[in-house]
Amino acid sequence: MACPEHWKTLLRQLRATDWVVYSKPPFGGPEQVLKYLARYTHRVAISNRRLLSFQQGQVSLRCKDYRRGGRSRTLVLQQQEFIRRFLLHALPTRFVRIRSYGFLANRCRRQKLALCRRLLAPIHTRHPQPETSLSCADTPPLEQPHLLCPVCGQGPMLRVDTLLPTPYRIEERIHSQ
Repeated sequence: MACPEHWKTLLRQLRATDWVVYSKPPFGGPEQVLKYLARYTHRVAISNRRLLSFQQGQVSLRCKDYRRGGRSRTLVLQQQEFIRRFLLHALPTRFVRIRSYGFLANRCRRQKLALCRRLLAPIHTRHPQPETSLSCADTPPLEQPHLLCPVCGQGPMLRVDTLLPTPYRIEERIHSQ
């Protein structure tokens, strides 16, 4: 930010908010999560083994009846209804099942992955950040474009503040209730 006072005011406002973040760990671990997601990203709406028969314009298929404890049962549908339900899972033209965003977005994936790898490299292989004044007008341009000012194109950009988690606020809320 151009003015440190604006930055400090924004930080005070953000710290005054009672943020509630709840993220529970997956029950079966990361492998189970990947298996779960893969079912929805790399398979069609119904597998061949669930299709039992097609006779006289009717399709018979095996399904789970979750209202009765997840027991397996046979469902018989008219062919038009089966096709209608099947096509509810088909994506419209030009849509994709998996859309990457952020640093994995197609537009600049290669450059951003390289930047992530460089930033996540062991500390002894990173380039040290120069400790200079906050003004970026007097300093020469750097070889690393991610350290340049996005406005004037010169650098280096310096860290102004580090936001650390404040676990004591959660404890305060628990004790105050």
